[in-house]
Amino acid sequence: MKFNENMLRLYAVTDQAWVGRQTLLEQIEDALKGGATIVQLREKNMDEEAFVEEAIAVRNLCRKYNVPLIINDNVDIALKSRADGVHVGIEDTPVEEIRKRVPADFIIGATCKTIGQAKAAEAAGADYIGVGAVFPSSTKTSAVRITNEQLREIVSSVAIPAVAIGGICYENVCEMKGSSVSGVAVVSAIFAAEDIEKATALLKERVTAVIGK
Repeated sequence: MKFNENMLRLYAVTDQAWVGRQTLLEQIEDALKGGATIVQLREKNMDEEAFVEEAIAVRNLCRKYNVPLIINDNVDIALKSRADGVHVGIEDTPVEEIRKRVPADFIIGATCKTIGQAKAAEAAGADYIGVGAVFPSSTKTSAVRITNEQLREIVSSVAIPAVAIGGICYENVCEMKGSSVSGVAVVSAIFAAEDIEKATALLKERVTAVIGK
């Protein structure tokens, strides 16, 4: 799937914490129905066989909506499941090493907290950067926060698109106006909602108004 920055508009990151009333696949499909433009599958405590199986099921679902699937951290799972890409943190496998292992159209995202990290990710072959945490995060309580000014500086330091991450929700997304991000990545703002499809649609509408692209 050919990557473009519009895919980053509303970046849905999964979390098993809210699975119960619905299965993970049902939650993801509701997010896709609501307008999620990209999905990241994040599993920290699942064995490889089960992870691959789940990733294939999510990939097939995302294909139905013509939305790319990104695997968090794990390049091997991404390749085995034929996902569209991988997102890596600062301490994960270097982007340059991943680029050597994957097909030309494989999407690579990298988390960045400084201008130096952003420029290094771009030079190494990343397709986009994730910048944050822009707000306190319930899913990553130890994440280092960056200011709105730092967000703007990091985003403007590179030519590749950027997605803001960390504690973003419907109520605070307006605070990022003028930051030049291409989209926002959210977890609980979508998957903790009682009506995931509705919450996704409302958030996408607001993000589009704030980004103005």
